Amino acid sequence: MSVPCFLSSAARSFSLPCRATGLLCCRLRGPSSATRRNMSSKRQMDHLERTAGNSRQNALYPAQVCGIMNESETVKRLRIAVHPDFNFKAGQWVDFFIPGVEKVGGFSMCSSPGLLQREGVVELAIKYAKHPPAHWVHTMCTVGSQVAMRVGGDFFFDPSPSDPSMDLLLVAGGVGINPLYSILLHSSDLLHLSHASGERDYNIGSVHLCYSAKNTQELLFKNSIIEMCREFPDKFSCDFYVTQQSTDVDPHLQPFLNSGRISEEELRAHVDPERTLCFLCGPPPMIEAISKTLLDFGLPKDRILFEKWW
Repeated sequence: MSVPCFLSSAARSFSLPCRATGLLCCRLRGPSSATRRNMSSKRQMDHLERTAGNSRQNALYPAQVCGIMNESETVKRLRIAVHPDFNFKAGQWVDFFIPGVEKVGGFSMCSSPGLLQREGVVELAIKYAKHPPAHWVHTMCTVGSQVAMRVGGDFFFDPSPSDPSMDLLLVAGGVGINPLYSILLHSSDLLHLSHASGERDYNIGSVHLCYSAKNTQELLFKNSIIEMCREFPDKFSCDFYVTQQSTDVDPHLQPFLNSGRISEEELRAHVDPERTLCFLCGPPPMIEAISKTLLDFGLPKDRILFEKWW
């Protein structure tokens, strides 16, 4: 694959000289430990500070926004063309660098590694906020905008064909659905791959999603999620929860919809301490409460993986 000219342009706009021959990328270092120690604990940490202890790639890749859509009234979905060497695992996030914006954003991919392989793009779903990177996405970003991204995160699902079968329990709150949707899409891609080859290359067990949001409008990707559940009814299932629904619900959502918060009974029905691997992403109070519930059910601590973005 040839390197599009916009990538060279983006690299120049960030003044990132590249040492690796043939690659339009740069190797960066995170904040020094001395810098982190001197940061005030009285203010809210930004993305780079909050994730300083997480694994991240060294390469920063220029990229270009090639599509924008409204995923909901408060969430925009960006489609981004990336460098040929860009790669990630389902569930990971990116450091999101914007020319002229000092703050660095942190956004989880909501697309699968398979889409990247097929089309050379990744997708991000970003909720409106006054935080400069999110505000830029909602007020200034256009098709053709140039950015730069670096992959990071220890929250991912990346099975090998030799791995034993396991069941996934995905629990999302609000825009915490993003990395879990990536994992769901990746699981679907692996099932398609196995079916196409006529063999069970990947031992994908069941995948159940519990997804809570304020109302059905804020249930991102709901139609796609339902389609996957109907395509693989013996593998995928989902339950949506809404806490402040004030309008009528579309009939096609009714079979999947519950009023209120995710219940302990629902979680218990999908936990097997010997087989279940749980991924949680949402507000910290929700993550802490559900983690404790899962531990009480006997799920080992190392089978409860979580990402907190608030």
